[in-house]
Amino acid sequence: MAKKFDSKGAARGMARERTLTILVPIISVLLALVVGGIVIACLGKNPIQGYALLFSGSLGTPQKFASSLVSACPLIFTALAAAFAYRCGVFNLGGEGQFIMGAVSAIVFLLVTGIEGIAGTVLAILVGTVVGALWAALPGIMKITRGLNEMITSIMLNYVATLFMGFIYTNAFRDGGNPQTPSVADSVMLAKIPGFRIHTGVILAIVLGLVVAYVISKTSFGFKIRAVGLNPLASKVNGFNVKFLVVAAFVISGAIAGMGGAVELLGKQYRLMSGFGSGFGFDGVAIALIAQLNPLASLLVAIFFGALTTGASSMQVGIMVPTAIVEIIRALIIIFSVAGVALIKLPKIQALIQQMGSGKAKKEEVNA
Repeated sequence: MAKKFDSKGAARGMARERTLTILVPIISVLLALVVGGIVIACLGKNPIQGYALLFSGSLGTPQKFASSLVSACPLIFTALAAAFAYRCGVFNLGGEGQFIMGAVSAIVFLLVTGIEGIAGTVLAILVGTVVGALWAALPGIMKITRGLNEMITSIMLNYVATLFMGFIYTNAFRDGGNPQTPSVADSVMLAKIPGFRIHTGVILAIVLGLVVAYVISKTSFGFKIRAVGLNPLASKVNGFNVKFLVVAAFVISGAIAGMGGAVELLGKQYRLMSGFGSGFGFDGVAIALIAQLNPLASLLVAIFFGALTTGASSMQVGIMVPTAIVEIIRALIIIFSVAGVALIKLPKIQALIQQMGSGKAKKEEVNA
């Protein structure tokens, strides 16, 4: 009887923890909107009117929603890249560098070879994906061979990628007097969906999110990735090749980010210039953390962030508040979400959750 009672209480405690984990991002968004509303009110503007303009400007019509999806597209790729690596217990903070290298390799390939049409589009995305994977493999290899911290090495490689991109658009492939590369040919640009300002790369990003979710949760490879993330020592004892899985997680993560860079180049930017890819990598990490490393949740959070970016200009024009308000809201969502998850993981909170679960199980036992 005691064993039955303990297992029942533990199960209820786990269910409560899962519920709290799901509620944390939702509550974080609401709190961030409340604080953002207070800031807007302090500026002498109507926060309700501001938020109405914000969301009508990003979700009000199918065309505006399409624009939000385009803004969310690079964030989806970098969020999926971060989430996949984190599920293996490794911290890939180099998503931005891998994203940039994917775009750089794609445009260099197109400018050097001159390939056009669908073949050029497919090959450029493939090249960007492969180079992103190779760029991400570097911190993975340094981690398993030299024991170097992957967070430090991946961040340093971000700067290397940014400087290399600068060399490409200011020297090697500069377009006349402008510090930028020539635009890619019209024939290799990603096709637009008729009637909407949305390119096919958005569909690719959403499909990739579904594929990543399936691989992580439904395949044996995904099980091994999750097992290493939860306990690498136990995984090694059970015969898993932990070093190989760590590098594989980095490679797949980098491939996703590199593909995102190529898609952003061919679908929206069309050329390299200063600021390309800036912030996407760390925003992706934040989105993955808010989504609790769930690929499907990462899709939703990325789309929400894209909607905030798209609607910011409507709010600025409508009530004359700076678009920086949206950046404040996004930052608060990240802070509240990460703090909430950390709070749930505290030993005292964990004990309280288990105690509440055991208390309810005991009450049911008595009633029975």
